[in-house]
Amino acid sequence: MEDEALRTALDTRTGVGPELVSRAELLGPMVGRRRSWSLEQKLAIVAEAQHCDNLTALARRYDIRTSQLYTWRRELRYALEVQNGSREPEPMFVPAVSRQSAQDDVVIEVEVGGAVVRISRTAQADLAAAVVQALQVVR
Repeated sequence: MEDEALRTALDTRTGVGPELVSRAELLGPMVGRRRSWSLEQKLAIVAEAQHCDNLTALARRYDIRTSQLYTWRRELRYALEVQNGSREPEPMFVPAVSRQSAQDDVVIEVEVGGAVVRISRTAQADLAAAVVQALQVVR
């Protein structure tokens, strides 16, 4: 019965014949364990990294990965930008404005001898009168 307890349930599903487990390996302290760093520790390491020529050696000294060091530097830079105010303007809403068609701008439409003249509201009065007089002379 004791031999049966040592067989794994996965042996029947994987097609591997049942074998007795003869030994178990105990793992030592986890090398890749997750550690928590205080804010003061992070700031001290990042401050030291600013004056360091070899970031890889610095990361090894503190037993961290270089990517972690770069992440802390980026997070500090973002925090300082937020604290000092962002250099980039914040996004804002700009309403969409459609252009008016040429017909919306027409105020007066004059027909002289089969020719149609459309005069906009921004046209000068003396210019409009001159155009109408010129059409009357031509027709």
